[in-house]
Amino acid sequence: MSTSTSDTAYVWVWLPGELEPVPAGVIQRRGGRYVFQYGRRYLARTDAISLYSPALPLREGWIEPPTGWDIAPNLRDASPDAWGRRVILDRLAGERGRDADVDQLDELTYLLASGSNRIGGIDFQHSSSTYVPRDETSDLDELHDAATALDEGRPLSDELRRALQSGTGIGGARPKAYLHEGRREVIAKFSASTDTLPLVQAEGAAIVMAAAAGIDVPPMDVTRSRGRYALVMDRFDRTETGARRLVVSGLTMSGRPETLVPGGSYPELLDTLREHGAGPGTAEQLFRRVAFNIAITNTDDHLRNHAAFWDGHRLELTPAYDLSPSSRSGDTALLTLAYDRDGNRAASFATLAAAAHVYGLTTATAHAIIDGVVDAMHRSWATAADQARLTASQRGQLWGTQFLHRSVFYDYDR
Repeated sequence: MSTSTSDTAYVWVWLPGELEPVPAGVIQRRGGRYVFQYGRRYLARTDAISLYSPALPLREGWIEPPTGWDIAPNLRDASPDAWGRRVILDRLAGERGRDADVDQLDELTYLLASGSNRIGGIDFQHSSSTYVPRDETSDLDELHDAATALDEGRPLSDELRRALQSGTGIGGARPKAYLHEGRREVIAKFSASTDTLPLVQAEGAAIVMAAAAGIDVPPMDVTRSRGRYALVMDRFDRTETGARRLVVSGLTMSGRPETLVPGGSYPELLDTLREHGAGPGTAEQLFRRVAFNIAITNTDDHLRNHAAFWDGHRLELTPAYDLSPSSRSGDTALLTLAYDRDGNRAASFATLAAAAHVYGLTTATAHAIIDGVVDAMHRSWATAADQARLTASQRGQLWGTQFLHRSVFYDYDR
């Protein structure tokens, strides 16, 4: 049974370009669901924006979650995912919580117990008048110690528990944390005890190759910590001035209930992006990302691994993230999201090229994009592998198997 310390949470938002948050509204539990209402003072502001119009239009009165949701999906985006929930459950339940079901705590508890420096531009507070951030700062080694201990089921000291607080608002299933590196705000991703591939380094290499292929990605470093590697990436949801940007996930954009995950498609995302003002180059960007996911065997391209900025009026694709190869055996690999309107998910350049019209592209343009991705990967592979600190053995394990497996070229005329 879920438990909670509160039936109410106040939502604070960083308006575009602003460095300090303002109270925007309140979430209230009603049975097993959570309704939202904008504050009257917020609605009276001349610069007020909706937190996301399709789910929470800027209007008076209580707003129910969409069908199939217990809470507005864009608010759920700001809630911890698997890793953050493990950290919070461990902190609140101690050793008794190690093997407990994360659903024993309710959504408001996770919202109010997770770190304030979460992805996006909103936070959750007990007060509508005083903002008190919940942030902890630690160095990389301490964060790595804490993440490793929790991942391996070892006891955590109070200091290590506090260190992991910084990663609870980031999202995702893998061990990670937030930290400062000088003026940089970065996210650190750690290896997990269950990894069968050097995923941290492989993702680092993929980011370098993605940049070479013309895909917008955050700057990254692969660094050594406690004898293991960590991937450190700049946060794309923070501006150079320190302002925060609202972010909504692909799942929120799709309008699909979370209970239907996995599912969805790139064309559905494109439809929503176009409907809400995304620029004319969005279709080509999305097509290029699909080609790259096929090229690196990223079959974990689910809806929460895509996102867009929301400025109150329009959507814009965020930089690509979670570009990590998945284990494969044999010639068959399927993406999570379909890339045409017929449900095709095969990791096949030929099948993707046949879907060019869905993205408003000619067949020639689609081939040029795919060929460009392949050529960029070949040109940048040595540099990418060096920057990711891959050993000779690991390079052989990844290239031609996870990266550019022979099967992606079947029936494709380069």
